[in-house]
Amino acid sequence: MSLPAPPRPATARLAASLVAAIAIMVPWVACRLLGVALPNGIVALLAGLGILGAAFLLSWAVEVAELDVPPAVAVSLLALVAVLPEYAVDATFAWKAASEPAQAGYAIANMTGGNRLLLGIGWSTLVFLAWARFRDREIRLPASAGLDVAVLFAASLYALVPVARGHLSLFDTAVMVSMYVFYVVGAARGSSSDHEGEELVGPAALLGRLRPAGRRVAVLALFFGAAGVIALSAEPFADSLVHTGLQLGIDEFLLVQWVAPLASEAPEFVVAWLLVLRARQSRGMMTLVSSKVNQWTLLVGTLPLVTSIAAKSPSILPFDTRQREEVLLTAAQSIFGVVLLSDLRITRAQAVLLASLFVVQFAVPGTTGRFFFALAYLGAALVILLVRPTARQGLARSFHVAWQAVRGG
Repeated sequence: MSLPAPPRPATARLAASLVAAIAIMVPWVACRLLGVALPNGIVALLAGLGILGAAFLLSWAVEVAELDVPPAVAVSLLALVAVLPEYAVDATFAWKAASEPAQAGYAIANMTGGNRLLLGIGWSTLVFLAWARFRDREIRLPASAGLDVAVLFAASLYALVPVARGHLSLFDTAVMVSMYVFYVVGAARGSSSDHEGEELVGPAALLGRLRPAGRRVAVLALFFGAAGVIALSAEPFADSLVHTGLQLGIDEFLLVQWVAPLASEAPEFVVAWLLVLRARQSRGMMTLVSSKVNQWTLLVGTLPLVTSIAAKSPSILPFDTRQREEVLLTAAQSIFGVVLLSDLRITRAQAVLLASLFVVQFAVPGTTGRFFFALAYLGAALVILLVRPTARQGLARSFHVAWQAVRGG
């Protein structure tokens, strides 16, 4: 009797990644369901790992789901799920802000940190990886990326309005969610040709090899399982981060701003890195650009809505001085990033500039530093638009592409 052949190394590695993502969720789920009391630091660690593992499972499940649903549905689902882990934590703070106004600051901290990480580290590392692997000096995006550029530019400019006003309101919800709907409609109508023939990467490729019935069951199991873990993890993770900061004398605002987004953003970064390593640099960059659009419209826009639902009346999410500065800096960085991307390419030099400006911010903290970097970003974006006709032309083309996409042209 012959023994079955051992699994292919690639299959074994992919299966190991899937098992690892599930394994890091188990300790927290077990403690949560058994009611085990743990110190705040341990809760933050275990719940953060739970969110990290769930985020990986969600990203793989939604990638595989594209094989079985119409393109328009796939795009809408991807847009929503991409922000789910980040949104769960942010919404927790926004919900509590209805009865504890101090929680509003943590909602702003988490939102601004996630957005700045995506652009400052996410975009730039893809270019560095493409250069290290293939010696590519730039990453170019398809013409359809004009939709992303246009919506992101509009959302970034609009973000200056709540900065000037000093709060996020339900009016901002209406504007930003409308931008999100515009984006999803345009992406859905242009998705069939853009994604035709694309291959799955990572554990999603392993799931994609299953027969249709088994694949669909696996996708549903991963999706609902991951969503359940996020539901069990978001509030304890958010609370424990704040309490850990208070206990250790660490600025809890900084913990919420930078530690929390690392757990939710990591899967997107890994998927994008894998795409670049497989010579799909454009798709990898599009993954992070799309995520930035989703966060800067849907996530930011719905925060006041969550607070209003919790308060059972129309409410705002107020900014104190620091929060206003953080949102201003995040909006300025977004405007600068979009202007760099206006001609649908990002070069190695531009990536170095994005990463450098992001890292140096930590060496110049405080009000002076935040205002300086915000003005630097805005000033640099204005100079680029004034001296580079291709940047102005690129933005104009992007808005034309966006309008044509929504019209179905």
